[in-house]
Amino acid sequence: MDRFEIALISIPILLGMIFLRVPIGLAMLLCGVGGTAIVTDRWVPILASLKSLTYDVFSGHSLSIIPLFLLMGQFATKGGMSESLFKAAAAFLGHRRGGIAMAGIGACAGFGAICGSSLATAATMSQVALPEMRRYGYSGALSTGSLAAGGTLGILIPPSIVLVIYAILTEQNIITMFIAAVVPGIMAAVGFMIVVAIYVRLDPSAATIRERVGLRGRIAAILDVWPVALIFLLVIGGIYVGWFTPTEAAAVGAAGTGLLALRSGELDWKGLKHCLLATATSTAMIYFIIFGAQVYNTFLAFAQLPQTTAEWVAAAGFSPWIVLVLILLAYLVFGCVMDSLSMILLTIPIFFPLIMTLDFGMGPEETAIWFGILVLITVELGLVTPPVGMNIFIINSLAPDIPLSQTYRGVVPFLIAEIIRIALLALVPAIILFLPRMLG
Repeated sequence: MDRFEIALISIPILLGMIFLRVPIGLAMLLCGVGGTAIVTDRWVPILASLKSLTYDVFSGHSLSIIPLFLLMGQFATKGGMSESLFKAAAAFLGHRRGGIAMAGIGACAGFGAICGSSLATAATMSQVALPEMRRYGYSGALSTGSLAAGGTLGILIPPSIVLVIYAILTEQNIITMFIAAVVPGIMAAVGFMIVVAIYVRLDPSAATIRERVGLRGRIAAILDVWPVALIFLLVIGGIYVGWFTPTEAAAVGAAGTGLLALRSGELDWKGLKHCLLATATSTAMIYFIIFGAQVYNTFLAFAQLPQTTAEWVAAAGFSPWIVLVLILLAYLVFGCVMDSLSMILLTIPIFFPLIMTLDFGMGPEETAIWFGILVLITVELGLVTPPVGMNIFIINSLAPDIPLSQTYRGVVPFLIAEIIRIALLALVPAIILFLPRMLG
């Protein structure tokens, strides 16, 4: 059995371990160590290399952005910013049929701009928006389905933890990736609102109409939410104009959201301790997955799986677009059983070199940016794809009286909208590349 065959066999073994609920980081670490030892027929060198590999992986400055953005999200959650965002969106949209669901989606987009985590966005916004939807008689399917879909905006609207990981893995500019995600993120938010509008017209009983908020109320709502907009502009704008590096911008964002949380009176010593511990726990989990992925991907590279796969695809004469479609379909399947970060870390070292050998009529840098956003959106879709759909389970845990089947039914129209958006962005790369080209 040659190296390539051993690498291929390791993939179903890895997936089997994940199905058996072995932590993804540990599963990749074991497969990486075991695979390398089998290929080299030596255990001692690979075990000895783990101590130096640990330092090599985590001593890099770029990874420090992750805990800072996570802390920023923790402060935003603790500081009650989600409620201000929802009230502001509801002041302008709540009087429409389905308007509260639209406001929930808009608030998810706003919260995602200072959070970077879809799971945190879904959980936080659901606690604010679900009671309001219940109050106005929204159906369980529409309320939970719209919030599950809206929560996915947490990893698409910059800053995004998953986008940072992709940029690090593929050695792309984090600033450029953030800029490229802006238009697709806006498209997603608007698209979800259109889905709600169509939904309530096909099923008028799914939502009622709330009273219109007057001009004074709208102005007050905007004034309540301006600090959040200021932090977003300071972080993203500061990165672009060169005031901060991405890591420095993350630190500024974390400090800004911390001060706002302190100003709101919601952040006491107990709350600060909770934010720090939650950030440390999430960071440790992410770092362990990154370490396991690095070990496993080193094994795949040693076994020449990415190179051999690219050579096989080139020899088979497949169209680049067929290869892209197959890769995106693979992400949809993986999304049914894996979380977004694990998918990125497991697949990018295999798929990215393959994509970069294909000709899509763009330069290498633009191809990398375009592919990264497509992957991000497809991974985002996995968060609401049955049977796992992490966002679905989070929403359902917050609304246990709504059957899971209703949530699945409610999320289907949003899945269809996402698939249409992926197809549009794949066929028209200029939508993604418009801002990077204009601002580059």
